[in-house]
Formats: sequence, C-alpha cells, structure tokens
Amino acid sequence: MSIIASVEELEAIYGQPNDASTVKVADRITPKYRKLIDASPFAALATGGPEGLDCSPRGDAAGFVRIHDEKTLMMPDRRGNNRVDSLRNIVRDPRVALLFLIPGVGSTLRINGRAHVSVDPALCESFLTEGKAPRSVVVMTVDEIYFQCARAIVRSDLWNPAKYLRAQDLPSPGEILASMSDNRVGGEEYDRAWPERAQKSLW
Repeated sequence: MSIIASVEELEAIYGQPNDASTVKVADRITPKYRKLIDASPFAALATGGPEGLDCSPRGDAAGFVRIHDEKTLMMPDRRGNNRVDSLRNIVRDPRVALLFLIPGVGSTLRINGRAHVSVDPALCESFLTEGKAPRSVVVMTVDEIYFQCARAIVRSDLWNPAKYLRAQDLPSPGEILASMSDNRVGGEEYDRAWPERAQKSLW
C-alpha cells in the first residue's frame, strides 16, 4: 500500500487549486453567503476534543442558525440525547466547522471558525420556539466561509425522490439498540413510541 506522507506528495498528484476554488473564500459572512445560511434548515457541526472528533446533525426551520453580524453566528442547542458530545468538545477546544445543506440545491456551504457555549438567559430566551428555550447557544466566530461545488450532491443523487429508501428496509433504532444491549434497551416498543416521544421533545 502506498501512503502519502507529506503535503508535497499530495500536491504532486493533485496540483494546485484553480481561481474558482480560492476566490470564493471569505473571512466574513458576505451578503450572498448570508442568503445561503438563511435558506438552510440543516447543518452538520464538526468539533474536536481530547477523546477525538465528532460530527453532529443540527436542524430546524430554515434560518435556524442566526447571523448576529458578519463575523458571528448563533445556533441554539435544541433537545437531543444529552450526550452533549459537541458541547464537551467546544468548551475544551473552540475550533468548529459547519456544513450547510439546502434541500434541492447542489451547492453546500462550509464555515470554519471558533465557538463558545453561552447560557446567557436573554440569549437563550431569544431562541424560544413552541414556548421552549434551548439550554445553551453555540456562538461561532467565522474565520472562513465558502461554498462547495455540487459534484458530491450530483454523484450521490441526494435530492432525487426516486432514490429514497424505505426506512423499514434498514435496521431501525430499536433494533440496533436491542442488538447492542442484549435486548435490555430498544426493541419494537421503542420504535413504536419514538414518533410521539420525539414530537413532544423537539424543542
């Protein structure tokens, strides 16, 4: 197996990026990038900490990531599984990255920067939804922002409804939990109860 061990070896294979790959990078949220953020209902949040890396899905109504100013984003930490993997990482290593997806659109948006976790009562209350405020807000300072071309979305045919899979053809969360716990956790009852339980705890 041939293993690349230096940046020079990589550059010898891939060459240098063209102008379109470099001029798109900004150190702030430009007006056009603002429109992409406002249109997105989903982002993947990447963080790192002493235990390793983590990538967490985040989603809500389009525009759920608030633009405070051209260098600052704010994202409420909505209800989840209470593992707080991303938040654990951020309080020890502020480096973060976001990847925004927009349904039906090929281009994605990437943002790299630094973040902290705020529990300021007024800030949390400002994200009130369905009468519920998040317990914390991730506040991110933008270091760089740029769009990613649509090749990955085109190759994956991600937005093609004809390619959607049926959930029942894949292992369910209940089945996975049961197999991992010798049937102590999960099972059919877990799957039956989940939709109602989730609906009551979305926010």
